[in-house]
Amino acid sequence: MTDLFAAANLEKDAPHPLADRLRPQSLADVAGQDHLLGPQGALTRLIASGTLGSLIFWGPPGTGKTTVARLLAHETKLAFVQTSAIFSGVAELKKVFEDARGRRKAGQGTLLFVDEVHRFNRAQQDSFLPVMEDGTITLIGATTENPSFELNASLLSRARVMIFHTLDAAAIEKLLSRAETCEGRALPLDPDARLSLVRMADGDGRAALSLAEEAWRAAKPGEIFDTAMLVSIVQRRAPIYDKAQEGHYNLISALHKSVRGSDPDAALYYLARMLDAGEDPLFIARRVVRMAVEDIGLADPQALAVAIAAKDAYDFLGSPEGELAIANAVIYAATAPKSNAAYAAFKAAARLAKDHGSLMPPKIILNAPTKLMREEGYGANYAYDHDEPDGFSGQNYWPEALGRQTLYRPVGRGFEKDLRARLDHWAKLRKQRSDPD
Repeated sequence: MTDLFAAANLEKDAPHPLADRLRPQSLADVAGQDHLLGPQGALTRLIASGTLGSLIFWGPPGTGKTTVARLLAHETKLAFVQTSAIFSGVAELKKVFEDARGRRKAGQGTLLFVDEVHRFNRAQQDSFLPVMEDGTITLIGATTENPSFELNASLLSRARVMIFHTLDAAAIEKLLSRAETCEGRALPLDPDARLSLVRMADGDGRAALSLAEEAWRAAKPGEIFDTAMLVSIVQRRAPIYDKAQEGHYNLISALHKSVRGSDPDAALYYLARMLDAGEDPLFIARRVVRMAVEDIGLADPQALAVAIAAKDAYDFLGSPEGELAIANAVIYAATAPKSNAAYAAFKAAARLAKDHGSLMPPKIILNAPTKLMREEGYGANYAYDHDEPDGFSGQNYWPEALGRQTLYRPVGRGFEKDLRARLDHWAKLRKQRSDPD
């Protein structure tokens, strides 16, 4: 594996952080992303083709997204402009676009790197479309969130998603070795403490270098830290298991299945083990949210609200106080009635949409804003449900070629028992009104 960062600007008295001093100076110096930058990597092929196109970089912090974007601009002879969705608004973007147009007239293209691109709202994201389409900018947007959920479909259709992986232990170790070369001294850590530091970095190269700097600052001449001393200095818990190995996945699976199986005691036990192992509490909180929507669903709609509130409470309180909020959510989820009916219905709907996505809805429920559409029968004989007996018309909303389907089948537990009764009542009314005899 190539080094994660090339040694550059090695002056020991440089005022900027170690991570900046060790920033890669070429794409070949970036490690941990061989699927993108190796000989057969996706980005390597794009550069060779001479057409980069707009891209979305999706991956965790500290995996090289900003650095790769900067180096791509150098490789493709584009002017590099960087902005952040946290600090930029429409006015700032218009100025960036205007400057890019000026460069284009002078024969210079622009690579616009937008950090945290998912934080732009829908209108702001749409503002990129014209300048992407006419070639004014080549957009590279970076996000830690799933682009499928956070970015507009129109933006995603014009950009290719590149996934950045967390750095493995070998890549982090290479980075630490380069840092030692840069500093001209070894890290003041015994072998176990060094392994703990690698795990504390959690695949984040920038975090690894920050931790190394903290260790160097704290060490007295000739002092070597063990794991306990390292933990005291950097104020991070030492992971008991390596997150790259099976312990991480085994425990979160055990927690999830204990909640699904309505065993709050076992769920609390696995929660405590994960927290004691140094697991990110927000990762656990996100999984509890998933449990609420996947395994409880509408059997107890309040479970999702409790899970979201626990995540927010941890954000507000931090550790250790905020961990109790997550424990409360775990207990609530484990003791709630269970149903995966909504989960199964949505998956079934997705399959139908994929297989029959071109079918037109029945004209009766379509608006008719023009005379031609009214003449074609759009909206004709539509029954406004609020004017009907029981607030229910019973008309068909499905494409005629597909016919009515039943996707959502609520269970007879919790709140879904009430939903099933409502659906049965409406099915009975629908049958009566379609066949009054």
